[in-house]
Order: sequence, then C-alpha cells, then structure tokens
Amino acid sequence: MQHYIETEGDTVEEAIEQALSELEVTREQVTIDLINEPTKGILNFGAKRARVRVTIKQDVSSAPDTILKEMLDRMGVNAEVESRFVEGSTHLNILTDSPALLIGKHGQTLDAIERILNCIVNKASLVKRRVFVDTEGYRERREERLVEMANQMAEQVKYTNREIVLAPMSARDRRIIHVALKEDDVVSTYSQGEGDMRRVVITTQEP
Repeated sequence: MQHYIETEGDTVEEAIEQALSELEVTREQVTIDLINEPTKGILNFGAKRARVRVTIKQDVSSAPDTILKEMLDRMGVNAEVESRFVEGSTHLNILTDSPALLIGKHGQTLDAIERILNCIVNKASLVKRRVFVDTEGYRERREERLVEMANQMAEQVKYTNREIVLAPMSARDRRIIHVALKEDDVVSTYSQGEGDMRRVVITTQEP
C-alpha cells in the first residue's frame, strides 16, 4: 500500500513543494499526479487552485501494513490490517476475532508489536516514519480510562495534600497522565524510577 498526500497551491509547483515539505521527502522519493490545473475564473469567481497528489514510492513488501500482516501470520493470528496516513504518521488498525491476545496486560503485547514493527519499517525505509498500531479501538479506550484515573487521583491529592505514586506504566501511558494534568493549577506530575519500574507521581505544586 502506498502513502500519499494531496495539497493545493496557487501554482502546481507551489502545491508540489508543500507536499514535499509535509512528507519530508525529495522528488526522487515520490510520484506526482496532477489533479487540478489552477484556473483564474472570471472576476475571481470560479477560480481554482492547483491540486496535486504526491505518493511516497515504496516497495510493497516493505510497507508497514504488509510487514505487520506477516508478523501476525507468523504469530498464528488470523487478522486483517487497515492503514491510514495521518499527519506524517502511519496508523494501522488490526481487525481480528482475538484482540485480547494482541493487547496483553495494559497493552504490553500491542506496545511490543508496535516497537518491533517500527524497527523493521525504519531500517528498510529511506523515509523515517512513526507507525502506530491499534486493535478494536483499544488505544482510545485506554487513554479515556487513564485520563479519568488521573483526574480522580488529582482530586485525592488536593483533598489530602499528599502526593500519590501510581503503578509502573509504559512511556505512552505516563505521557497521557502528564498531558491530562498539565493544565491543572493545583497539582503537578513527574516520573521516577528506571526501566519497567518507572512511574508517575502526582503531587501538589509548590506555592
């Protein structure tokens, strides 16, 4: 599967340059298709900007969704993979009858699959891209639960005026907690510990 972006500009060249900038690639790494020539219209009515589709050249065998599908096949998991290109990153969604097997405890298995996939993809690709992996909307549900927990713990800290140390979490989950409480004027957060034991601490801000 090839990834592409469509951009507009006052001229075709401007539209192309915009696409290359957003994808962070050179002309040699893409194919360019002209969708619309720019037109001036009559008295500025009906004018159209130039529009192009710029596609990253990619060996099908090294496409992220193809690699992930092969990984799942080798794991003995019957699944299909959906691929979307969003703001410079590839988002893959696994469709399977056994999502719990892929998610693991607190998403640890899914995180491991994502890390391995990113290593494989970026080792074989000229264009370095971040690949995100999800299944059955797990990531969104996990984030909602973590944000809710963060707010509950923050309220407890405010009530007791004592800091709370959360259970060890992945870097992804810790970031969700930090972002959720970033705008709170009463509490603050920081991480402590090393490796798998790294955890978030919620405490009151110093006056």
